[in-house]
Amino acid sequence: MPPPELPLARPEDIGFQPARLRRAADLLTEWVKKDRIPAAGFCVGRKGKIVEPRVFGRQQPDQPGLIRPDAQFLVASITKPVTVTAVMLLVERGELALEDFAAHYVPRFAQQGKEAVRILHLMNHTSGLPDMLPNNDRLRAAHQPFSAFVDEICRLPLAFRPGTQVSYQSMGTAMLAEIVHQVTGSTLREFLHQEIFQPLGMNSTSLGWQPDKKERIAAIRLAPELQKNDWNWNSPYWLGFGASWGGLITTPADFSRFCLMMLGGGTLGNVRILSPATVRTMTSNQLSSLPELAEEERRCRPWGLGWRLNWYHHPSCFGDLLGPRAYGHWGATGTLCWMDPDTEAFMLLFTTQPLADQERFLARVSNVVAAALQP
Repeated sequence: MPPPELPLARPEDIGFQPARLRRAADLLTEWVKKDRIPAAGFCVGRKGKIVEPRVFGRQQPDQPGLIRPDAQFLVASITKPVTVTAVMLLVERGELALEDFAAHYVPRFAQQGKEAVRILHLMNHTSGLPDMLPNNDRLRAAHQPFSAFVDEICRLPLAFRPGTQVSYQSMGTAMLAEIVHQVTGSTLREFLHQEIFQPLGMNSTSLGWQPDKKERIAAIRLAPELQKNDWNWNSPYWLGFGASWGGLITTPADFSRFCLMMLGGGTLGNVRILSPATVRTMTSNQLSSLPELAEEERRCRPWGLGWRLNWYHHPSCFGDLLGPRAYGHWGATGTLCWMDPDTEAFMLLFTTQPLADQERFLARVSNVVAAALQP
């Protein structure tokens, strides 16, 4: 079956007020001109269609050349819900279940209390694993492969008993990739290409770079101390590593297909990736049924499976104007995506200005887009 068409529309035809939406482009143009961000890719859509994606700025932060129209972006932790999607496909097929113990699929993981970690815990940040390994820098400096990271995770003690606290954990997502490998015999990169990206027509998307497309990748602005090493975000090592927690490389046009699939209940055009039941499960509060969690965590900072749900009264990058059922993720390289099933709308903003250095640029654009939505 051929990949589905990507339907383009004028803003007013899908319920965006054009003048208000132009304000988002004006802000990005202004910030690039003032060098507050080096580059950005932007796309919005609604009701199964998208407004034509746009790019702004420079391909390289410290060079004058304009960004390529077909620029790709390293989207960092937006990778996590994509990795979870791969595992949910295996759940749909009956090859595993959320309540299964992770060590059933990776036996060497059953050390130092980790035999109690369930697949669900790896998806909703309640496993007790760390965000990054204590020796993360050393492993990257030595250009170690993904298998070395998994070996280190298997030797780690947990910070807390699974299901009793919430602590953001990239290493939980690493274990999900290893589970996909053990169940299917394919690497996560191969599985995502075969089962998700290719069917959706996401030809400019991959976990880790496609070397023949390396010139298309917009470089991240790095702090001076990071420019000195050969394992930073822009390095061949890291771009090729394909981290299951942060190595997705894509374009706004390509990832809009993924967003439309989620908003479409798992389908894009005639292509079905997920069932409506799976989409509903991934985007509902998966902390509410964990009785040992603090009420504040369950009610005020909910997680779905891979997706962060909208956190009210929290300085999150989703901004201030989205509804209660909005969900999405952001990434440390300066990226954001959100979807709102109540308005059938999504927004993608991929920048090359690391998140820690931003003046809430992502949230400001998010507010502009949300304010442009009409009933």
